[in-house]
Amino acid sequence: MSGNVLWSRKTADTIINQSNEDGCHPELDKRWAYVPGMMQLAIARTGEHYRDEAYFDFMKRHMDLFVQEDGSIRTYRLEEYNLDQINQGKNLFLLMEKTGERQYEQAAHRLARQLAGHPRTSEGGFWHKKVYPFQMWLDGLYMASPFLAQYAKAFDRPELFDETALQLLLVERKTRDPRTGLQYHGWDEAIEQVWADSKSGCSANFWGRALGWYAMALADALEHFPVDHPKRGTIIGIYERMCHALCRVQDEETGLWYQVLDQGRRKGNYLEASGSSMFVYSMAKGVRLGYLEPHFQAKAMKGYKGIIERFVTEDADGVHVHSINHGAGLSLDRDGSYGYYISEPVVSDAHIGVAPFILASLEVEKLSE
Repeated sequence: MSGNVLWSRKTADTIINQSNEDGCHPELDKRWAYVPGMMQLAIARTGEHYRDEAYFDFMKRHMDLFVQEDGSIRTYRLEEYNLDQINQGKNLFLLMEKTGERQYEQAAHRLARQLAGHPRTSEGGFWHKKVYPFQMWLDGLYMASPFLAQYAKAFDRPELFDETALQLLLVERKTRDPRTGLQYHGWDEAIEQVWADSKSGCSANFWGRALGWYAMALADALEHFPVDHPKRGTIIGIYERMCHALCRVQDEETGLWYQVLDQGRRKGNYLEASGSSMFVYSMAKGVRLGYLEPHFQAKAMKGYKGIIERFVTEDADGVHVHSINHGAGLSLDRDGSYGYYISEPVVSDAHIGVAPFILASLEVEKLSE
């Protein structure tokens, strides 16, 4: 595995080459959802950096399956009040910029209206979904916060930077464990859920991808914040503090991170690709944009080297990414225990792991230029 390989391009090409005759990928054309949105974003960003319009065209082709001429979005329903449904909307900004077509702007306004009326905790935190009352999950901060910050910038809505800061800082305050510096997957203000601690309302463990979502949210939201915003420095401060905590649980031998972050070599735990990619992405981007101190670059590079050596293979079909946790959540039958997190399937090539790998690769490539 050569250090000079542009893994972002090679992996994006693998996904594009899986398309049907109509140019659409069978995992990206079914519904408006957060994983397809992240994959399209990863491929579009790769094309933007390497000035290859085919990557943008791929993203646009899939977005146009959903965004209608009047700005409505096929398969999306505002009243579902689901933060996951905001994520694919991040692609709308590049579409607006490059095409000037009005339906993309109208679709962005539609998603912003969801957030304006989204159900909240008593302190203003967005519920993860309407069906998860009074719960904030780290996942949701990635889904909505960067969109909201970019929307604030694009449409000159400075009050929405305040909103974004509120969300990022509130969830950190509620979920952070002072002993480890890590953050729990979810927080239930009502303390009604079976997984919620009876005092704090937090779930019981530090799931890698959950904190990965939050780490990416910080990097991506900050990119749009005005330098003089009164909460910008605080967000950068908690970002760096979080990265210090992540470095303390980074596997010394491989540079990777475990499925359950702080339980290292406990039986059943394993080094996991999606969370590791998200942490590499966040640290590399944070260093590149000056939010994080330069010494985090070595940690990101060590993690990336581990990803390539341990998780990535190549054959005639292209690039494959292995050791991906297929999914995890919190509900009646998903109790947030250690046993639960290690029991979920471990798979190869799931887009929820491949897209973060593309994003991490692109940031490492930018940092290395």
